[in-house]
Amino acid sequence: MSDKIKTIGVLTSGGDAPGMNAAIRAVVRKAIAQGVSVKGIKKGYQGLLNEEIVDMDVHSVSDIIQRGGTILGTARCKEFVTEEGQKKGADICRKYGIDGMVVIGGDGSYRGAQALSKQGINTIGLPGTIDLDISCTDYTIGFDTAINTAMQAIDKVRDTSSSHERCSIIEVMGRNAGYIALWCGVANGAEDILLPEKYDFNEQRIINNIISNRKKGKTHHLIINAEGIGHSTSMARRIEAATGIETRATILGYMQRGGSPTCKDRYYASIMGAYAADILCEGKTNRVVGMQHGVLVDFDIDEALAMQKDIPEYEYEVSKVLSM
Repeated sequence: MSDKIKTIGVLTSGGDAPGMNAAIRAVVRKAIAQGVSVKGIKKGYQGLLNEEIVDMDVHSVSDIIQRGGTILGTARCKEFVTEEGQKKGADICRKYGIDGMVVIGGDGSYRGAQALSKQGINTIGLPGTIDLDISCTDYTIGFDTAINTAMQAIDKVRDTSSSHERCSIIEVMGRNAGYIALWCGVANGAEDILLPEKYDFNEQRIINNIISNRKKGKTHHLIINAEGIGHSTSMARRIEAATGIETRATILGYMQRGGSPTCKDRYYASIMGAYAADILCEGKTNRVVGMQHGVLVDFDIDEALAMQKDIPEYEYEVSKVLSM
């Protein structure tokens, strides 16, 4: 079936994530091993529309697996949301002989892949996002590195918070998903974990918890706040005013997207990237690659985008018990 696909394009879109380079490397080398040419598209869909397209070979992806970010670059592209932009992108693919595309990114990137598929370009999506918010997969490229980066930073802030007997609010990324906050909240032993999916905006409950813990002899208090809730600085001011306890906010920000990927992110990104190249060469299109219960799976993009994902109830209940 590989004769049906002669040239594969690969791009990274949306927010960067550690492990994207491992995925790019796997796509390129697995495709070339099957006699398929590969072209790299720089700066995501914007680069496609600008025709920033380069030939790639096995040496193009040497010495990149350990690097954070993406060697292809990434950008947001409002034009590609339009039907005119999508048609232009498909025409450019055909101009360069690209008859198959691997898109590495999150939900927004998948919608672009879906559009390309409807325009006649065989397209496969790979889940590249630190947010873990793609419903069809248990794992997304970059999540493991991001939570380890955040965990280590939170440990350091907790040390100084304990020394000064403060309350610390640490805000982690995740857009509107609370997975990074949940994992770090449990792993860092937080007293309160605020998740967009579960937060009731009852700040008085948090204040009461801080006062109660202080009366019990606890000298510091750690709150992990998800990006989807935000407003950590103003929350810190209100808590300090209500409790009389020095309270500081730390927003970890984009450091969570950077850094050398963990072994897990390198390994899974490599396996999933190779699988994407394989199914593309088999003639599949409009698919999303995922991992469920440790097994590679692929879904129709339309089906994947319609799926819903929520914080596992048992894990959330355990997080509350452990924070006592």
